Amino acid sequence: MDVELSPALAPGVCPPQRIDLEGLVIRRWQPEDLMARFEAIATSYDHLHPWMDWLTEPITLEQQRVFGEAAARGWPTTGGGFNYGIFDTDGTLLGSIGMSDCLGPPAVEIGYWCHVHHTGRGVITRSAAALTRIALALPGIDRVEIHCDAANLRSAAVAQRLGYHLDRIAPREKRTPAESGRGMFWVKKQAGSRPRIA
Repeated sequence: MDVELSPALAPGVCPPQRIDLEGLVIRRWQPEDLMARFEAIATSYDHLHPWMDWLTEPITLEQQRVFGEAAARGWPTTGGGFNYGIFDTDGTLLGSIGMSDCLGPPAVEIGYWCHVHHTGRGVITRSAAALTRIALALPGIDRVEIHCDAANLRSAAVAQRLGYHLDRIAPREKRTPAESGRGMFWVKKQAGSRPRIA
């Protein structure tokens, strides 16, 4: 039976809409990002499809238009998501990262993907490090999680590099072609936070 969780973030509590790092700009998606996002996902389809349950088949421009309209309507978007594009200082789209308020207090989850032409450059690691710091500074949040399949070594490596600890490996439904059906649940806690009670 599914249990509906309360949001972890109090009304009006949000991460910033723009995060500036050296050489990177992480910002809320804008309507003018439609074609860049569509082309990045289409180009990266073979790279992302094995792991992303939202990319079971090639993306359509209309799907990206609907996503963009939802992102433009509110912050957070429907379902408690804060979705960002990751750009270099020239405006080239490098990937995406998001914070989801779906775990219930006092935790949020971070997810990400990288454009196939920009992997191996630390783009996701640096972006996830910044969003982790921001999330742990939000009122009411003392834990950030990264969930990935046990076979997704690249995603797990990001969590490891950022000092997340592997909380557990548990069976979960296979939703993509490459998944093993074993989920990894990585956790980073605010310094001095109390242990999780099962």
